[in-house]
Amino acid sequence: MKSYIAKPNEIERKWYIVDAADKPLGRVASQVASILRGKNKPIFTPNVDTGDYVIVINAEKVVLTGKKLDQKMMRHHSLYPGGLKEVPYREVLAKKPEFVFEEAVRRMIPSGPLGRKVLKKLKVYRGADHDHAAQKPEVLELKY
Repeated sequence: MKSYIAKPNEIERKWYIVDAADKPLGRVASQVASILRGKNKPIFTPNVDTGDYVIVINAEKVVLTGKKLDQKMMRHHSLYPGGLKEVPYREVLAKKPEFVFEEAVRRMIPSGPLGRKVLKKLKVYRGADHDHAAQKPEVLELKY
């Protein structure tokens, strides 16, 4: 029996909307990453973008469990000696909740050209309003 290989022009894409309010960041991000890659479809092919579009609303209401808000740090480096910058997640979540969610999903997707293409299908919004009503997104209930 031959394996099915999805072709880029045969893929039908859907739009899903996910409400992240009062849900753990990592659990929501991992399920969103799986949908973006297309792993929820029977036609999943690792080297082809078979995923769907995902709109995430209420990103500022996402929950980090335990003491992660204060103890977990968002780190980046300027590539100069002593250039490590650390900011607690509480501050980053207050200023840029969209970035926190995008970063969590980005780190769950393989790096490279295909990963960058997959990430463009993620739309994250701070409140409950979004600009994609014309695409008629389906509400997606996550298992967590």
